[in-house]
Amino acid sequence: MSRFIDHYIRSEAEKARADRAEALAARFAERAPRHDREGSFPFDNFADLREAGYLKITVPRAFGGDELSLYELVMLQERLAYGDGSTALAVGWHVGQVMHLRTTRKWPEPVFAELCRAIVEDGAMINTFASEAASGSPSRGGRPETTAVPAEGGGWLITGRKTFSTLSPILDRFVVTAYLPDEECAADFLVRRSDRVTVVETWDTLGMRATGSHDVVLDGAFAEPGMRLSGKGADDGAGWMLHIPACYMGIALAARDYALAFARTYRPNTMDKPIAALPAVQQTIGEMEVALRSARSLLYEAADRWDKEADRRPSLKPELGLAKYAVTNNAIKVVDLAMRIVGGTSLARSNPLERYYRDVRAGLHNPPMDNAVLATLAASALGETPED
Repeated sequence: MSRFIDHYIRSEAEKARADRAEALAARFAERAPRHDREGSFPFDNFADLREAGYLKITVPRAFGGDELSLYELVMLQERLAYGDGSTALAVGWHVGQVMHLRTTRKWPEPVFAELCRAIVEDGAMINTFASEAASGSPSRGGRPETTAVPAEGGGWLITGRKTFSTLSPILDRFVVTAYLPDEECAADFLVRRSDRVTVVETWDTLGMRATGSHDVVLDGAFAEPGMRLSGKGADDGAGWMLHIPACYMGIALAARDYALAFARTYRPNTMDKPIAALPAVQQTIGEMEVALRSARSLLYEAADRWDKEADRRPSLKPELGLAKYAVTNNAIKVVDLAMRIVGGTSLARSNPLERYYRDVRAGLHNPPMDNAVLATLAASALGETPED
């Protein structure tokens, strides 16, 4: 792993957890090229995550989980992504949303308790399927075309098609955002996989090819009575979404380390020393360090503040957004600089930099998007509240 990746470890307990995550990442790195090439879902990686107890790291201790802080979540997600960005991003939606449910208590307590027990005892996972082709990202506020209508005898029948449904190949339950025509509002519903739910394998993308983010089609899928999850709960500022920049920081660190190893060892026959001795290469390495260290400091500071300032979490949204913006854009820059050091061979499909280059660009399309972050920061500077 990176020579400075340990700078943010604060205790022996965190070091032990980081070591376990790094061991998983090393295993995932060996499989990543195949899953990327095939666009296949890494069931083997998730079996390892389940066996290692990773799926319960954000579950409350009261239910048998580890109840890790956001700071620790960022630290572990960064390490998983060092080995495989797709696996890290995919599992990040699960562990991040469990943290969100833990801090907001937006679900009815019995429903949340049952989910937590299923995670701890059976290795269950969760994600929310909200995006649609017509309405786009839910962060943009579009009304879902998926509908929920009352079923005879209670419960709900849900019909529609969801896009970007990460983890869809492996989930036995998930949350769906649907519109209720009779009430003229949207709500979330917990749905179990059944013969009324079909995963259509549409995910064939430039990067993050192994997240299993296929389309999910619901044809009158049944949500049981009590599984309408419309409560908002406490406002936690969406700090859990720092799992996203943590992932892209991990990819950037992997690219940086690959470039450093190359620079230390590659010596063309025109030189008597490796290219690391060249001033131009050292300049590029320095630029990578500036981008990495500045963005990483923002990421860990934002996570630490969110943990420590629980009563101020809603007001931390500008800082949380800034961390995502800085990390994502700097990560793209770092991978680009790493490829400049390595040269044309970095374009080969057999070279991990080629995959890092494709994967890291996906961060631009994960929420919050750049223009939304900039609008929030501008409104904060002007003392205004940005429009939704």
